[in-house]
Amino acid sequence: MDVFQYKLLPLVVVWSVIVQATVLTAEQIPVRHIEGVALGFLVLRNQQGEALAYGEWKQVVKPEGLVVDDLRFQFKDGSRYEEITKFTQRGKFRLVSDQVKQEGPSFKQQTESWIDAETGKITVRTNEKGKEKMTTNHLGLPKDVSNGLLFVLLKNVDPSAQTTVSFVAASTKPRVVKWNISPGPEKIIKIGSMKRQAQHYIVKTKIEGPAGAIAPLVGKQPPDIHVWLVKSEAPTFLEFEGPLSEDNPVWRIELTAPEQD
Repeated sequence: MDVFQYKLLPLVVVWSVIVQATVLTAEQIPVRHIEGVALGFLVLRNQQGEALAYGEWKQVVKPEGLVVDDLRFQFKDGSRYEEITKFTQRGKFRLVSDQVKQEGPSFKQQTESWIDAETGKITVRTNEKGKEKMTTNHLGLPKDVSNGLLFVLLKNVDPSAQTTVSFVAASTKPRVVKWNISPGPEKIIKIGSMKRQAQHYIVKTKIEGPAGAIAPLVGKQPPDIHVWLVKSEAPTFLEFEGPLSEDNPVWRIELTAPEQD
């Protein structure tokens, strides 16, 4: 029986499945903080604190206003993860396209996916035991579809309320699910002698209909996703905790600093 398959962004992601059959109202997130040129260095760790991969998160803005995010990780075992997300920010955030590639022994599924948010075209290429398979589907995608935008959106949501947006679970049988974003308990972080508050968000994926009712019965309920941002007039990514994709363990992503060779 095919229940559902999904791919998580990072970063993107990302995301937990809490099953409900209720209808959730999703919404486009208004732009409160305009995205621009940025570059950050990241480390990915397992739950024991061991560094498994290092990466970077790069963002550029094209002259016509298109924003391009490029998130990538190089694992010590040779595995690679990359997500390229393109979006606009004209009053509200709007996804244009999202491409994710994961390969190597750190991932149970070797996949590459492409989402064209404007046309609803979803292409997925898988490789199992040397056998490649490519599928193409078309879905009517809502304007608030948010693949690859989680870290951007969290800088702009109301931290005192719940927010729901849509997400494409990109697989050979794709579907649109909901991301439910809730504020969690804040914590204090230290940078030398300085102290700052960190805003905590908990992200759950809600699946509507019969698939949502069956999912927990067959063990398709991954853990929640947790994200922390520095709370300020310039909210900034701090930490991520959750699986990068289906059937992978919980990993932690943190900021890091480059070292001299």
